[in-house]
Amino acid sequence: MLAALLYGKEDLRLETTEDPTPQAGEVTIRVRTATTCGTDLKVWRRGGHAKMLKLPSLFGHEAAGEIVALGEGVTGWQVGDRVVANNSAPCMNCFFCQKQEYSLCPNLTWNNGTFAEYQTIPAAIVERNLLAIPEDLPDAIASLTEPLACVLHGIARSGIRSGDTVALLGDGAIGLMFVAVLARQYQAKILLFGGNEQRLELGRQLGATQAYNHHQITDIPSIVRQQTQDWGADIVIEATGVPSAWETAIACGRPGATINLFGGCPRDSTITVNTDRLHYSELTLKGVFHNTPKYVRDSLALLATRSIPFEALISDYRPLQDLESVFQAMKNRQAIKVAIAP
Repeated sequence: MLAALLYGKEDLRLETTEDPTPQAGEVTIRVRTATTCGTDLKVWRRGGHAKMLKLPSLFGHEAAGEIVALGEGVTGWQVGDRVVANNSAPCMNCFFCQKQEYSLCPNLTWNNGTFAEYQTIPAAIVERNLLAIPEDLPDAIASLTEPLACVLHGIARSGIRSGDTVALLGDGAIGLMFVAVLARQYQAKILLFGGNEQRLELGRQLGATQAYNHHQITDIPSIVRQQTQDWGADIVIEATGVPSAWETAIACGRPGATINLFGGCPRDSTITVNTDRLHYSELTLKGVFHNTPKYVRDSLALLATRSIPFEALISDYRPLQDLESVFQAMKNRQAIKVAIAP
């Protein structure tokens, strides 16, 4: 089969590899559509990921496909089923799983390799995070299940209440997903900050109350205060993975605010926090990582309603052979998400 492998920083190679054969408990799918992700872009640019993969590695983690082979002992599925598989599954047995803190499981089973003609789904994911795609849901939309699950997890951990003012830093696909869900399900007043006019306009269409190009302003926290009677936002969500943006996010919150530090920064990054403000303003700084089985299911169910136009996030549809140029376009902020057809 043809598959993309990541070897290092911006070193992505298409290679012909053996077709996979599922082992006991596994299934193999024919990938119908694999969508690119901001995490993929960061991994490609940085040449690795602290959790998900070790180089060289099959690459990509969002896909919708069709089962073509079942491993020994697999029940409840059959060849021809349309499915979406999360890229991980918790062990269900460790200290954190026993507390239902599944995203903190140190034994998460990870799976990469959606940018390929076929992908084998590990047994743990088959058991806990493999879902049937509703019949009328297009593959490209179903492929968004994993990133939307992360967004739903992030919202749940933020303590957002209906009508809250949310400052959102980042106009990538994840930031725009946050906008769409917060606007429609929480009637939030959303102040979106990003660096691309087309994305900011899409953010407005998805429900952002105001959208600002950070290249044209010098003080994001001041803008937030101007829009909130000089208090700051109830909730701040950082969705860029840039340490300086984490510090900006903290400065945007009102006393009592929750600051969701959602974007993953490079390994060993550090930030500076004003301890007086943290203490006397009773700020809550919250790191939120990945998703859980509940939000994977909630995500697919939300996508199936077609109540939010998530298809607006898909900039283009391209063959697997164009993957390198797709990442170059994403690097240059010329695409948000691209649906890849192997």
